[in-house]
Amino acid sequence: MILTPPSSTSKQKSLFGTRHLQCFLCFCCLSVAYALRVNMTVAIVAMMDKNATNPNFEEFEWDEQKKSFILSSFFFGYVVTQIPGGQIAQRYGAKFVLLFGILTCSLMACLTPICASLGGWKLVAVLRIIQGMVQGCVHPATHAMLAKWAPVEERGALGTYCYSGSQFGTVVMLATSGYIAQSSAGWPGIFYISAACGFVWSIFWVIFSASTPADHKTISPDERKFIETSLGHTETTHSTHLQTPWLKIATSLPFFSLIVVHCTHMWGFWTLLTQIPSYMKHILGMDLKNSALLSALPYTFMLLLSFFFIFLSKVVANNKKISLSFNRKFFNSIGHWIPMISLIALAYVTKEHSILAVILLTLTVGINSATYLGFQVNHIDLSPNFAGTLMGITNGAANIMSFMAPLVVGFVVTDVKNPIQWRMVFFIAAGFYFFGNLLFVMLGKTDVQSWNSVEDELAKRHSKRLSMFDVEDAAHELKKPDVS
Repeated sequence: MILTPPSSTSKQKSLFGTRHLQCFLCFCCLSVAYALRVNMTVAIVAMMDKNATNPNFEEFEWDEQKKSFILSSFFFGYVVTQIPGGQIAQRYGAKFVLLFGILTCSLMACLTPICASLGGWKLVAVLRIIQGMVQGCVHPATHAMLAKWAPVEERGALGTYCYSGSQFGTVVMLATSGYIAQSSAGWPGIFYISAACGFVWSIFWVIFSASTPADHKTISPDERKFIETSLGHTETTHSTHLQTPWLKIATSLPFFSLIVVHCTHMWGFWTLLTQIPSYMKHILGMDLKNSALLSALPYTFMLLLSFFFIFLSKVVANNKKISLSFNRKFFNSIGHWIPMISLIALAYVTKEHSILAVILLTLTVGINSATYLGFQVNHIDLSPNFAGTLMGITNGAANIMSFMAPLVVGFVVTDVKNPIQWRMVFFIAAGFYFFGNLLFVMLGKTDVQSWNSVEDELAKRHSKRLSMFDVEDAAHELKKPDVS
């Protein structure tokens, strides 16, 4: 049950409170996580560049299949820890989970240059698998944080603020990595600098974060009351006391549609994220430095559009006739079907129209940000108590697609200079976008599910039994003779 916040705490809506600080720290966490995740995307181009302008660092003779395997290896580990990460964050709090994930991933980034020299592509792939494993808990733990810190009426906005960090980290890493690779630091500097950011973030996270409002030492009583009242619970009904209803989750149609739309989204998103530098270099004929900058452009647009969509969602929400369900599906349709159309158009753009190709790529990736107000917060809509676990399930399934996508590109694109082969890659991604959103529109829901809370389920059953007793009592009274 969702309770309305009392008027005495309504003023908290307009203030920068502790909940906003937690969201900012999560924004920085995701920025660092994605910087550590995508640093290989541009670094590997420099590592394989035989014509590198900086001869002081080793170059590697890896073919496209080995390159695709390295880019995909992150996800081999990433999918394994999604559900365990959600469960651990749900039971013991998200603070430690996020700290462990970023620290370990940063350490692996530091070891990448020396491991590449000693063990070649195989050892680099092993490091990426470990990085994937420790980062597998980041999204579920972030969802667990949002479920405890984001009031219902601010859920979409705060969720978008947090997850826009992934675009910020991607933009910064893609925009700067080309320059770093050609500087005195060379391509190893890409890994060292991103790792240093992770170590610095960890210090601030330890000092200023908390898994729940109740755990935070400096939160004001009014803000804590505002958050907990909006969420309809107090700390005595924490999800740490609830058993995960696996069977009910597995048989939920709204949740099934959420899994599918998340999977199809990640296929399209990661196909573009991992392949844009190669596409720009081999098809559009752009050098590494320009490729890095233009690769960052779509994610810059995505970052900016995410804030525009927050504003648009508030305008839509002010219309009381528009339901939350329509709101989620409307923005998700924008985030998937417009990119679907632009991908199909992109498939027919030639090298002579490279500016148009950049515009379409920017549009395709940028408008994806609308999904932050669509399916990407739907886990919390369906079940605030198990949001971390639900995100772990869908993100785990989705990232099977994430590591399959670069592998498929490696098999489809046997000649990196063949535009027809790249056209097939874009057609496949467009098809996934269409099907996933269609199913979400048809089956997706925003109602809190009965299996969200044991207490809610028991109350529902008790109410049903009482109603049956009332009917039986009424029937019994009708059978009694009228003695008046």
